Amino acid sequence: MNQIELLSPARDLQCGITAINCGADAVYIGAPKFGARSKAGNSLHDIAELVRHAHIYWAKVYVVLNTILFDHELPEAVSLVRQLYEMGVDALIIQDMGLLECDLPPIPLNASTQMHNNSPEKVRFLEQSGFQRVILARELSIEQIREIRLQTNVELECFVHGALCVCYSGQCYMSYAIGGRSGNRGECAQPCRKRYRIVNQAGEQVQPFNHWLSLRDLNLSTHLADLIDAGISSFKIEGRLKDQTYVANVVGYYRQELDLVLAAKQLNAASSGQVEFDFEPDLDKTFNRGYTTYFIDGKGQSPGFPDTPKMVGEELGTVIKVERDHFIHDIKTELHSGDGICYFTSHGELQGTSINQADGQRIFPAEMKEIQAGTVIYRNYDHVFLKALANNRTRRTIGVTITVSDTAEGIRLTACDEEEICAQLDYTLEKIPARNAGAVQTKLVEALSRSGDTPFRIDKVDILWESMWFIPVSMLNEWRRTLLNELLARREGARPKRAFPRAGADNPTYPISKLDFRGNVLNSHARDFYMHHGVEQIDPAAESGKDLHGEAVMRTRYCIKHQLGLCDTKHPKHQSTEPWFLEDEQKRRFRIQFDCRPCEMVLVWEKG
Repeated sequence: MNQIELLSPARDLQCGITAINCGADAVYIGAPKFGARSKAGNSLHDIAELVRHAHIYWAKVYVVLNTILFDHELPEAVSLVRQLYEMGVDALIIQDMGLLECDLPPIPLNASTQMHNNSPEKVRFLEQSGFQRVILARELSIEQIREIRLQTNVELECFVHGALCVCYSGQCYMSYAIGGRSGNRGECAQPCRKRYRIVNQAGEQVQPFNHWLSLRDLNLSTHLADLIDAGISSFKIEGRLKDQTYVANVVGYYRQELDLVLAAKQLNAASSGQVEFDFEPDLDKTFNRGYTTYFIDGKGQSPGFPDTPKMVGEELGTVIKVERDHFIHDIKTELHSGDGICYFTSHGELQGTSINQADGQRIFPAEMKEIQAGTVIYRNYDHVFLKALANNRTRRTIGVTITVSDTAEGIRLTACDEEEICAQLDYTLEKIPARNAGAVQTKLVEALSRSGDTPFRIDKVDILWESMWFIPVSMLNEWRRTLLNELLARREGARPKRAFPRAGADNPTYPISKLDFRGNVLNSHARDFYMHHGVEQIDPAAESGKDLHGEAVMRTRYCIKHQLGLCDTKHPKHQSTEPWFLEDEQKRRFRIQFDCRPCEMVLVWEKG
């Protein structure tokens, strides 16, 4: 726990490199197949390139292979794991326990949040089964995380930023039920971001069409110290479909915030190097749906934002007057041509447009649709900021001290980095006294202070000669390049490796003796695994072809009644005497069940 990890998503190689350069201690990236974001797969060649770049800074690369698998897919998955292990990947993120029954190489395993890791019993079982890290459910509070930490020793990772699934991860079957696209197979169609209306048993409208299941984005940037105290050692940013500007901005912001926390707690980052930003990160400037701390402090303000699943952006001000081709506003923020703005129409719909011209208080947008006096204006695309972000030259460098000293035959060059890894080279030199010792020393320091295209930053050059010798600059440049290359090689040899954990001598018992389709057991190896660990009854996963009509396809801590201010536990007079239903625009219905004792909401798919 003396090293804390900032973990970034990587949609592709370039996003991964951007994340590392902006200070990520680790990145997670999709394998060519079998990841829970099917559109974010990457070639083995690109993963190998990312591993090479990350390891320069002792950062880690975790590969996501977290779908549930059919029997016929297991041999290909195991072959893929072996190739990833050979190229130096630091860990796999998996969901399917059938892989533990296969002949895997000794690669560390991280338990995906798709396993719904929400209790000390579940996390302890995963630890005893050989996982080195468990990625916790997003819904947990600080107190629940602390309790898990007290009862386990495994590394704990939690999400701190990005999009939220409204359902418990790995437990959502809504997309599969209505369209055959399974979230547990990496193909979620995101029905939670669609419009629904709320109706009663008779089909009468209770609430109009809105995005009733769409949540704000997570932002726990102000809770990093509390999470460390609770036992978290890895902070995860969501977003394997996000672009480089998003990654640079969000990673940069959390790097700066986390460094302040680590300094106060006298803790270290989990990788090396120092980032020199040439932009000021701002979480409001890249995609977000508004922010929530979710349930980290318990049940507080509802995390829902039913008005829209799109980015609204920064609230700027209001429209004062509308002319034929422009409007006049009271906005104090400077706007620019190319900025994107949006606003809610009188019908509650989000409308967006771009700015053709900004002339003081006069804004000439590309469209004037339904803009009127009193309309609140938001900026959801800051052209100047995002252009600077896309062209940023942020560098991450490793501090080095170079020392020059005498030997009997010539000179010795020593380079030591911030981890105290050193490279040393001796050179034979005819010792000709310098005519102008001061000038030679200046040139010597200048030549050895250049780091070129290496990842190093020369912080200091110490010259420990008793006499100043003449050395041609061309020789110094060649020696410096050779020395820094040798230091790179030494760093790779000294790079800390994640140890492969071994399961305990005892065969742990799974905390549940019966698994229905929500156990996500899709292959015979997974079935064997759970039977070996004490599960007596196992139903096949929904993806085996189960008809989900009448089944609970979603369970969530988010509650529509709480969102509407009609929570039964707080307002008994609002208790409904008949069930509510979510109905989509295709007339498909989901019965809403409010389970107030654990404070959860359940959706049951009705025939429609």
